[in-house]
Amino acid sequence: MSQSEGNVLLVEREEGVAIVTLDRPHAMNALSRRLRMELAEALRTLAADPEVGVVILTGAGRAFCAGLDLKELGGETASDASSSSAVTDADLIRALWECPVPLIGAVNGFAITGGFEVALACDFLIASTEARFADTHARVGLVPGWGLSQLLPRRIGIGRAKEMSFTGNFIDAQRAVEWGLVNRVVAPDVLIATCQGLARDILSCDRETLRRFKRVYDEGAATTLAEGLRIEGRASREHAQALRPEAVAERRSAIQQRGRQQSRRE
Repeated sequence: MSQSEGNVLLVEREEGVAIVTLDRPHAMNALSRRLRMELAEALRTLAADPEVGVVILTGAGRAFCAGLDLKELGGETASDASSSSAVTDADLIRALWECPVPLIGAVNGFAITGGFEVALACDFLIASTEARFADTHARVGLVPGWGLSQLLPRRIGIGRAKEMSFTGNFIDAQRAVEWGLVNRVVAPDVLIATCQGLARDILSCDRETLRRFKRVYDEGAATTLAEGLRIEGRASREHAQALRPEAVAERRSAIQQRGRQQSRRE
C-alpha cells in the first residue's frame, strides 16, 4: 500500500484485557512491513503494562491474516513503513512467542501461511465457523521461518501437518477442531465475546502464578519430557518459597464457591 494507508492495527484495553485487531481488511490483513512493525511494538508495549492480563488477537473483515504481503514482497507495491525501522520479522515472532500473558487467537476467517504461523504462536485458538486454515509456503516457493514446521505437528500430529504443508489445501473450522488445532468453534457474532469470557476466567486466577505457569509450559514444550519435568520442578520450588499460606486459604474459598456455581450451571 501507499504511504496514505490509515490505521493498520487497533488496540483496545478494557478491564485487564487487550484486544489487538489486524486492520487491513481490504488486503485480508496481509502482514505488510508496517503491520509487522506495529504488531511487534504493540505486543511489547502490552507485555510491559501491568494492567494487562490477557491479550486477544484477531483480524478485521473476512480474514484473520493472509500471511506476508506478497505484493509488497514482490515489489508490486511500495512498503508502507519507514526504511529506518529497526524492527525485524524475528522481532515480531519473538514478541508473539515471548508474550508473558496468555495470548488467545480469535480466528475470525482465513489464516494462511504466515498468518497461520501467527495463529500458531498464540497460546490457544478459538475459531469462528468462517475460519479456514492453510499452509501455502511450498506453493509460494518459501520455507517457513516463524515456527510452522515445528509448532503445527505438535498441535495436530506430523502426518496431518505434512498433509497440510505438502498440499497447501485448506481445512475448515470443523476439521480444525477435530484435529485439535483449535479449542472450540463458535458463531462469528459471538467469537470475541467467547474469547472475552475466557479472558475473564483467566483474570480470576493469580496473575503472577499464570505468568510463571505459562513460562513453564512454553519452556517445557521446547525440550524433552525429562528436562521439562526439571523445569517444572524448579519453578514449583521457587514459587513455593514465596507463597503465603494465608493467600492460599483466601483463594481456596473462592475456588470452592466458583466450583459450586459451575456445577449448578452444568
